[in-house]
Amino acid sequence: MINLNRFDLVTLRLYVAVVDAGSLTAGADRFGISLAAASKRIGELEQHCGAALLQRGQRGVTTTPHGQALHRHAIEVIARLEQLALAVDDFRSGAGGHLRLWANPSAFGGFLPRVLAHYAALHPNVRIDLEEALSEDAIRAVHKGTAELAIIGDNVPCEGLETFVCDVDQLVLLVPAGHPLAGEAELPIARALDHDLVTLPRSASLTRKIMAAAEAVGRTPRIRVQVRSFDAMCRMVACGLGLAVLPRASAPLYARALELAVLTLQGLEVERRLLVAMRRRGDLSAEAAGLVRLLEGTGAIGRA
Repeated sequence: MINLNRFDLVTLRLYVAVVDAGSLTAGADRFGISLAAASKRIGELEQHCGAALLQRGQRGVTTTPHGQALHRHAIEVIARLEQLALAVDDFRSGAGGHLRLWANPSAFGGFLPRVLAHYAALHPNVRIDLEEALSEDAIRAVHKGTAELAIIGDNVPCEGLETFVCDVDQLVLLVPAGHPLAGEAELPIARALDHDLVTLPRSASLTRKIMAAAEAVGRTPRIRVQVRSFDAMCRMVACGLGLAVLPRASAPLYARALELAVLTLQGLEVERRLLVAMRRRGDLSAEAAGLVRLLEGTGAIGRA
């Protein structure tokens, strides 16, 4: 029988960092220890497991089948311990629980603040740990246990997670008020693609949707600037660096503040669906389950 005392949390965290980075050196750097110390810890972990966990190569490391299994279990263990630590902190501070949620910019710019205000009124003692992130990063946070819930675009792979639709919006085009297109009520996507664009990074679900729409009409988007938030996108548009595609719910605030015009787009699948993603509904904390019930009861459309 394996001695469980041989598995210390520091080494498990290091192992996850190495696997996620695909490199022993990068994992050690992320973890803040020397390469020699990291190599020694990983070697001892492999001895404890009685099997090779990593395959070393010139381009980094990959997991063996045993290593992949350990990576999955290590993430589970770390996530549970982090939940325990948060619960203890809540006990000490008198808080009534902890909600850990990551969401993409579309959620932040649209329905999420209103829903969280409702949630906070229903659960005044729950602390909300909220992170704005691209959909892919939010999915990784759920897999790792850093977050219990993620709100993501519906065109991002999320294998192994349970999802349901929590919001539906439409995409619109924002242009400076003095732009030649500003007087147009509706604009074909092909004409929008004649101009420089300001977008989120290419990995973002919204940018992927724009790329797919451009490909459908045989065009390549002229992406001039890539930023990580709607606020930054719209400021770039206001300065004349390009046009931006945003969800309609996010557009009015920026349009009023920065003197932008909002145009309806044609020739683009303008419907934009957002999903709530979680590992397993039955494993959710009471705080996360409460938000899921609220989303299902106030705006969810159904299962994805």
